[in-house]
Amino acid sequence: MNAADLGLPVDVPSTALFTDQYELTMLQAALRAGTADRRSVFEVFTRRLPEGRRYGVLAGVGRVLDAVENFRFDPAVLGFLRERGIVDEPTLEWLAGYRFSGDIWGYPEGEVYFPGSPVLRVEGSFAECVLLETVILSILNHDSAIAAAASRMSAAAAGRRLIEMGARRTHELAAVAASRAAYVGGFDSTSDLAAGFRYGIPTVGTSAHAFTLLHDSERDAFRAQVDSLGRGTTLLVDTYDVAEAVRTAVEIAGPELGAVRIDSGDLLLVAHRVRAQLDELGARDTRIVVTSDLDEYAIASLAAAPVDAYGVGTQLVTGSGHPTCSMVYKLVARAASADPKAPLVPVAKKSLGGKASVGGRKWAARRRDADGVAEAEVIGTGAVPDALAADQLLVELVKGGEVVAREPLEAARARHIAARAGLPMSAIQLSRGEPVLPTEYL
Repeated sequence: MNAADLGLPVDVPSTALFTDQYELTMLQAALRAGTADRRSVFEVFTRRLPEGRRYGVLAGVGRVLDAVENFRFDPAVLGFLRERGIVDEPTLEWLAGYRFSGDIWGYPEGEVYFPGSPVLRVEGSFAECVLLETVILSILNHDSAIAAAASRMSAAAAGRRLIEMGARRTHELAAVAASRAAYVGGFDSTSDLAAGFRYGIPTVGTSAHAFTLLHDSERDAFRAQVDSLGRGTTLLVDTYDVAEAVRTAVEIAGPELGAVRIDSGDLLLVAHRVRAQLDELGARDTRIVVTSDLDEYAIASLAAAPVDAYGVGTQLVTGSGHPTCSMVYKLVARAASADPKAPLVPVAKKSLGGKASVGGRKWAARRRDADGVAEAEVIGTGAVPDALAADQLLVELVKGGEVVAREPLEAARARHIAARAGLPMSAIQLSRGEPVLPTEYL
């Protein structure tokens, strides 16, 4: 579900200044030189995955579409640019009428990607495309990093539920985007109400240690919570003595107690003890939720524990050690003149140090073996081979400046689960390794 489905008043403000100054100064110079109208193709890709990662996860596509639609230079923004002397008057006049009128193709949200994958292709005049570089990269780099971490945690959880609870560990607006990206990557719910409001993500939450400490006794706190929220609530049992708290929780809520949460200690040992105690007390259906600085490795280490759900915060919203995907936005082709019929000429930066790029307007396809398992990411220019025509990855997102591919967030989430399942089994190993698919250029 997305905001449009909910009919919520959540319009995105102008994104025109979510950019770097040199994009506007390049525009000014191109306008003066007469090259600004040359048809151009920019592509977003990463040269490498974060160290040890076996696949990437594309997230933030829906937010990019919102950002492009709302890239407008209103009077206040133009006044700021004029006051600072950032660009000249002819450029300001051009910006006043800016509307992206080109085309955007890309991997659909939730799809996996690999080094060199052209996850987004932006086509139009140089002038209108170059301005979008920073806002597109800021969204895709952040959201894809979160989604990749979420996917690894989801794979490690092996079907157990995952709760995103990192809002207090990052910027307040980044937290909302992180919740969205985590949901795409396989998380089930969030504690962040803004994310629930903005994107329709299921929200959860009951109480913290402060609630227990507020009351004269743990029994009083549990009684107050059950009286207010019902027997199906989740009681936090590690404020004082865990065994005593579990006993008290079942006495008050009965075997209908929804869940207990453990937030400290040796989670593997404590979870086993709590499960045994709950079963002895007749609360066999009471679930166990664990939190406390979890990441994908901690989740995997708890695979043998009787845990029903994990709550993850800091490590998730920081990309589990990799807060960016190092995606870049590069001009790969441009026309020889402003003539709309002028053919595209491949262009590429020649650079040492691993920063070279491959010129040409690209397509991408995923070759599969006889069992339907992916075996290579194939990238090329020119005609697509017949054998790969049905396996192309890029879809049309914007046509002539109009968004044509909005979809519910649930679709991106389901797509990711399917895409990950189509990779070799080694993709979900947490041990360090190379990308699970090689990238082949034709």
